[in-house]
Amino acid sequence: MKKKPIIVVNCHIPYAHVAALCLLIVMGSLETGEATNATNVIATAGDDHNVVEVKVGVVGDMGVWVGKMGLSCINMALSEFYASRPHYRTRLVVDARDSKGDVVTAAAAVLDLIENNRVKAIIGPTTSSEAQFVINLGEKAHVPIVTYSATSPLLASSGSPYFIQATQDDSSQVQAITALIQVFGWREVVPIYEDNEFGSGPIPFLEDALQRNGDRVPYRAVIHSSATDDHISAELYKLMTMQTRVFVVHMTSALGARLISTAALLGMMSQDYVWIITTALANVLNTLDPDIVSSMQGVLGVKSYVPSTPVLRNFTIHWQRQFVHDNPTVLNPQLDVFGLWAYDATSAIARAIEHVHIKTLVTHDEANSSISSTDLSKIGVSQGGPELLEAILSTGFRGLSCNFSLINRQLDPTVFQFINVIGRGEKEIGFWTKDRGIVRHLNSGDTKTGAYSTLKANLGAIIWPGDSKFVPKGWVIPTSGKKLLIGVPVKNGFPQFVTVTKDPSTNSTSVTGYCIDVFEAVIAMLPYSVPFEYAPFQKSDGEMAGTYDDLIDQVYLKKYDAVVGDTTIIANRSLYVDFTLPYTESGVTMLVPVRGNNKRNAWIFLRPLSSGLWITSFLFFGFIAFVIWLLEHRISPQFRGPPQNQVGYSLFYSFSTMVFSHGHHVSNNLTRFVVIIWIFLLLILTQSYTASLTSMLTVDQLHPAVTDMNDLIKQKAYVGYQGGSFVLGFLKQMGFEESRLRTYNSSDDLHELLIKGSENGGIAAAFDEIPYLKLFLASSCSKYTTVPPTYKTDGFGFVFPISSPLVSDISRAILNVTEGNKMVEIENAWFSQQENCSDSGASDSSTSLGLDSFWGLFMITGLAAVLALIAFITRFLYEHRSSWLHADPNKSFWSRTKELLKIFDQPDLNSHTSRRTDVHDASVALNSPHAPDPQTPSSYFGANSPRTRCHPSPSSHGSWSTPLQERANSSTTQRHSGQEVDIEMPNLNLSMPLQEHVNSSTTQRRSGQQVVLEMPNLNQERPVPSEITMIVVSEP
Repeated sequence: MKKKPIIVVNCHIPYAHVAALCLLIVMGSLETGEATNATNVIATAGDDHNVVEVKVGVVGDMGVWVGKMGLSCINMALSEFYASRPHYRTRLVVDARDSKGDVVTAAAAVLDLIENNRVKAIIGPTTSSEAQFVINLGEKAHVPIVTYSATSPLLASSGSPYFIQATQDDSSQVQAITALIQVFGWREVVPIYEDNEFGSGPIPFLEDALQRNGDRVPYRAVIHSSATDDHISAELYKLMTMQTRVFVVHMTSALGARLISTAALLGMMSQDYVWIITTALANVLNTLDPDIVSSMQGVLGVKSYVPSTPVLRNFTIHWQRQFVHDNPTVLNPQLDVFGLWAYDATSAIARAIEHVHIKTLVTHDEANSSISSTDLSKIGVSQGGPELLEAILSTGFRGLSCNFSLINRQLDPTVFQFINVIGRGEKEIGFWTKDRGIVRHLNSGDTKTGAYSTLKANLGAIIWPGDSKFVPKGWVIPTSGKKLLIGVPVKNGFPQFVTVTKDPSTNSTSVTGYCIDVFEAVIAMLPYSVPFEYAPFQKSDGEMAGTYDDLIDQVYLKKYDAVVGDTTIIANRSLYVDFTLPYTESGVTMLVPVRGNNKRNAWIFLRPLSSGLWITSFLFFGFIAFVIWLLEHRISPQFRGPPQNQVGYSLFYSFSTMVFSHGHHVSNNLTRFVVIIWIFLLLILTQSYTASLTSMLTVDQLHPAVTDMNDLIKQKAYVGYQGGSFVLGFLKQMGFEESRLRTYNSSDDLHELLIKGSENGGIAAAFDEIPYLKLFLASSCSKYTTVPPTYKTDGFGFVFPISSPLVSDISRAILNVTEGNKMVEIENAWFSQQENCSDSGASDSSTSLGLDSFWGLFMITGLAAVLALIAFITRFLYEHRSSWLHADPNKSFWSRTKELLKIFDQPDLNSHTSRRTDVHDASVALNSPHAPDPQTPSSYFGANSPRTRCHPSPSSHGSWSTPLQERANSSTTQRHSGQEVDIEMPNLNLSMPLQEHVNSSTTQRRSGQQVVLEMPNLNQERPVPSEITMIVVSEP
């Protein structure tokens, strides 16, 4: 290899750089077969340092505006960049090639720049189609290819590390477009795009985003870039025959301008139309012909947002002057975002090359330099390519268009601007940001905080096509004038819902019924006209042409535009069609005959209460008896005595409270508290029992013949369903054999089958929807009844194709109709003549009262009793704590407990009840001079007392002078003033002193009175008290 000459030029001499470059080209051309090296020129910048010139290639279509503007911005970027950085050691030298809009020419230019001119980077190409063709060349040669105008997302999918999009990927605007569509609630969108890599790139992303929002793309309009005006018109005519009126246009400015002009000529820039243009058109709107822009009145656009700064404004002025100077034939040039991206991309490359090691820039793999440049397999490799690529990707700075930062080899857009084309210009109506969604103005609060929003209020006022201020609904009835074809079922029974009548004289068909009236009322509520006609779903003989499922399938098969009738909304149908909101309730339930129960059962008195309530009541009777005994045992004589008497009286008292006939007044306040609550519970329970039993004995009982669907399945009984209904599938799913199913088509058929019964060719029960059964029971409720449970369905609804825009509008209209008086009028017109049946459910009034109705009362009563027991036991233990604390420590716990139980078993004479307020005392002065002999019983019982008047009677056996031993077990009967008094004395042990018997009581009965003589305790060491007290307790 020949030694290359080194030319040293003093850069202070004017045009020194140009002269050096020219000399280099001349010298290199003298060497046959040897390529010119882009870094062979080394110049000195004064005496400070050397400057290395590095070649970069520019490939683009210089015949279109983007190419011309881009090259101009690239040159200005280098001029301004190095003018402000004279100390840089490198200088970029641009080698521009014109692709003439041809991908092959572009590829040849790139290959020549890489292989022959040894460029270190390439800026371009202009279009996505050209970029797709040259990506692999850059990867093979390790030469970064940086484009500022090829925006197709398909380019990034190539995976080439040496391809960089210093622009915004078209797919990045998809979220902004879908947010705009979501704001206005449009449900269908038709994309119109160019048939190439650029046009088709973002469409899959757009469709996915729309589907996630529940929107639909019914059609794609694809137009080739070389299409004639006739082809464009034909495609637009096709769109006019469809109902969708929301179009998203993604085209280059040349084809997009032709499309908009043609659409305006066809009248598609009028009311009801919505046109949304992507950044491909919106970014260059200011460069289009003003007449084209004026025809776009009302169009919405999504535009790349470039903040206006003083630097940008100054650059725009300088650029316009320079461009007019270089291109005198161009008047009033307009700079757009593609020029700014070209400027920033060039600046990024210049910065990156400055940071790359010089030695890597001056070396190149020349092993194959003698090979023809057309041999792509032997293309040379740039040794500095990887380092330069890494430097470009890591470069970041504040550019003219944005903060230049490459993420995944692309600019990362964060903000898009919404515009509205008005007149010959555009008006800003809002912004879209990744964090906030749609916002009206950009500021720190809008872009950094807050929730994602798609509110219409965040957009400015919009002028729609046709100078309309009203938001288009996004669809219309096709302009072909075709009416909606509405399928209706043909029914032989239940004519109140749908009836199809054919007039033989005119051969015309009329459709009437409840469902038809509701549909027509709903259509009348819509803010626009919807022409339609009914098409009965029937065969030539007038019979229905299939089941309801078959009818609904006709909408899915696009034979009908909708179905109106008694069609039920169920899950499996919604997989193929869309339903409106229901306009009537529904559900599937069982209809069975009822039978009377006139036989009176001897045990009917047990039926008012359930078994659980009976058991609970008896348990509480015993529990309350125990509580009352525990509280009254020590202070009431009635709750003392032998154990069997105590148990019997306690239970007697507890049960007697049920009829409030107890004769003993309790003495303990805790007992009274428990008894009051217990009586309150019994009052409610007895009253409920009485009412229920009265109903059972006086009201004729009607019972459903069948109460459980499973009984029908086990008995293999025949059941019925309405012909053509989805109930057939429901019954199969529930376990019925199809051979045990019978159909009916009218109320009369149903009545006849139920009368016959399952054994006689009829049915034991019928399964149908609630509206039909209500209509049937309106005239037959005394013979039949429905039996729960009810299997829910969503009711009757109108059927439309999936994603039909009519569904949402009609659903809102249904709400307006059902909430107003119109629905009442329709129902009265079709159902008011039927007999009113107040209860169509199972009329079994003999339902027993259960514990669930009274558990709250039982809980309160039990809690009160437990609290009373706790209070009583606590007080008892406190009063007798000495018996426990001072007991013998050697005694066991059980022994101490037994002593407490013995104390509990003794009467509490310290209680206030030992002297009752309703008694009178009789005092007998034992030391009176008239006192009887102390040796006689009369000396102790006061026989001469005026209160007791217990004088010995002549009829008594013996006299008081009889020894006491002989009277110990006797009873003495005294008669005084016509009264008979029995004096009973307890057994006396003669071997014991009298003092040990002084606690005994003597009972006397006199004329219905019970007289109790009680004697206080006597101590043998103390004298017998001078008087005793006789307490007379009156019987009730």
